[in-house]
Amino acid sequence: MIVMSRRYQLRQRAERQEETRGRIVEAAVTLHGTVGIAQTTVTQIADLAGVGRQTVYRHFPDELTLVRACSGLYWERHPFPDPEPWRAIADPLERFRTGLRESYAYHRLTEPMVGQALAVMADHPVMEQYQSYWRRAAEVIGSAWKLRGRGRELLRAAIRHAIGFPTWRSLVRDQKLSDAEAITLMSRLVDRD
Repeated sequence: MIVMSRRYQLRQRAERQEETRGRIVEAAVTLHGTVGIAQTTVTQIADLAGVGRQTVYRHFPDELTLVRACSGLYWERHPFPDPEPWRAIADPLERFRTGLRESYAYHRLTEPMVGQALAVMADHPVMEQYQSYWRRAAEVIGSAWKLRGRGRELLRAAIRHAIGFPTWRSLVRDQKLSDAEAITLMSRLVDRD
């Protein structure tokens, strides 16, 4: 009876710890998306999570551990568009436009967090999953064109530029274009005719 009670207590403790960890990560994600990653403090995270600062440090001994947990949760909740169905689109410009439509919709959805993250940690290892996804998406889009050599390199550069968050934000937010207008403009960049 004592052994079962001890196991039950350990399981309850582990569940409470996991719940506390989850609240901390939720608080950090919320603050990173609202006040910014660089402006978020451990005190703010602790207050929003309803725990003490030491509890935050017990679960996340350094900033990198916390940022990795936050990014993992964020990408899980905001999955990237799946570029594999784009491969079925034979026409290169139509594949490009489809990829841009889905990419721009994703940028719009994730703008607050991604804007913050790219502003302060674009080259940080925690952003590798994000950067890797966009390289792969550009590869899928670019594979519709049958180019070689320098022409292929230039096209890939144009595609990477066109699908990127900074380009979308510049065209849509700064230049006040609609997503459709931005897609039309970027299509001119890659149109080989």
